[in-house]
Amino acid sequence: MKGWMGKFKSLFLLSMLALVLAGCGKENLTALVPKGYGAESSMNLIILSTVIMVFVFLIVILVYTIVLIRFRRKKGQEGYIPKQVEGSKTLETVWTIIPIILVVTLAVPTVAATFDLADESASADGINIEVTGHQYWWHFNYEEEEFATSQDLYIPVGERVYVHMLSSDVIHSFWVPSIAGKMDVNPENVNTMYLEAHEEGVYWGKCAELCGPSHSLMDFKVIAVSPEEYDQWVSDMQNADPEEEPQDAVAQDGKALFEENNCMSCHAIGSAPSAVGPDLTNFANRSRIAGYLEPTKENLVDWLMDPESLKPGNKMTGAYPALSEEEADSIAEYLLQLEHSEITPESAGGL
Repeated sequence: MKGWMGKFKSLFLLSMLALVLAGCGKENLTALVPKGYGAESSMNLIILSTVIMVFVFLIVILVYTIVLIRFRRKKGQEGYIPKQVEGSKTLETVWTIIPIILVVTLAVPTVAATFDLADESASADGINIEVTGHQYWWHFNYEEEEFATSQDLYIPVGERVYVHMLSSDVIHSFWVPSIAGKMDVNPENVNTMYLEAHEEGVYWGKCAELCGPSHSLMDFKVIAVSPEEYDQWVSDMQNADPEEEPQDAVAQDGKALFEENNCMSCHAIGSAPSAVGPDLTNFANRSRIAGYLEPTKENLVDWLMDPESLKPGNKMTGAYPALSEEEADSIAEYLLQLEHSEITPESAGGL
């Protein structure tokens, strides 16, 4: 008895720990606190399916309890066999019709929501962004506005933004839990969905399809700002000057090293979008370095000197001659001065 009680206590404590840990995590990285139209649709379906499952569970437990009490073997009934109901048309009809009703109750709103979230009928008059998934980063091409960015996707609050997604290598999956659903990003066909945030903020996005050794580090951010701030940000990005000189001598040396090492062959700054490496326009306002690192100079220097140790399998590894710490420091200083807009993740609510 004592050993059984000990196991029960351990199981109870583990269950409580699981419930507590379930509440841990980053803000705006959960489908259970929806802040966008797509996430709300998903949450409504989660609630509906949960209610159905709880209903079925309670009915089963009720029937099970009745059977245990009513048909338990009583004293003097040894050898007694209760009335058999095998082949009862009434029972078979009941337990066939009820599951059909439950499945239809769940299927109809699910199918309706699926078609609603895939509706592209208004995309011609809306904001359209081409999204390309790479190992292990995201590229966002604002084709109509004629500029591009990477890792940070800016959208206006209260408007539908249509993202047309394609992969440059393997299958990825585009997922912003707090404001939208999830959709595969394939190498051969374009998939489209829309984002619609209800309030300003920085929303964490993830690749939800195992795509290589750094899959778990393939993060991005959706930054929702007011329509006025969005228009200002678009204007700032369109007018970004790649030839703008840095403010101090160290950053000027960094720009020279950036050009000498032919970094511009992979990374665009305020010019034609690059299909090779992340666009660095407005890099100083980027919410993360390499998708997940805090945007500090120390982290950027570490990344420039040894990207493989921070993000295994990335295509930047070995793409340029090894840098000394002094050279990496100069280039980092230059990149951290690439600030082309006053609209930042912090102004949208921070991280």
